[in-house]
Amino acid sequence: MAVQKKKQRRQILKGPHGGMQLVLTEDVANLGKQGEVVEVKPGYGRNYLLPRGMATVPTPHNLRLLERYKIRVKQAREAKVADLKALAEQIQKMPGITIEANANDEGHLYGSVAAPEISKGLKAKGLQVETDMVKLEGPIKETGLYAVKLQLGSDLDGEAKIEAEVKVAVIKAMEKK
Repeated sequence: MAVQKKKQRRQILKGPHGGMQLVLTEDVANLGKQGEVVEVKPGYGRNYLLPRGMATVPTPHNLRLLERYKIRVKQAREAKVADLKALAEQIQKMPGITIEANANDEGHLYGSVAAPEISKGLKAKGLQVETDMVKLEGPIKETGLYAVKLQLGSDLDGEAKIEAEVKVAVIKAMEKK
């Protein structure tokens, strides 16, 4: 009589709170940084993190692969931080940008100037500033000179923010005749 081997299922480790334990392969907002072992609800892990490749099951093999991957990512992050610091220096040296908008005689805009317009103006000057990097308290609704803060990113440890400030002059657009 042959002894049949039972097929073993690979069980995903359960955490102390009853959720599944996973190792993050990339940073996930409001969850954790890459390489951390986190505990998530089973549905979130199975249906979102694992299919998108944002997390893996913490096996010894996956942990070794993750260590090698972390070294490459750290080097790429260092290069990105250096690029962002150079971008911040370029922005600080720049006199500013001018945005033309339709306005009445008192200087009130017909509409507003917001982050997309400022980002577009900076891109026209050759600076790669995305819309989500522009930090405004609210849209600009009048002509004038404004100091706009740009949050370009964060340092390697995530503590220090790389910021810059750009002067934005909003002027009345000339009427076409």
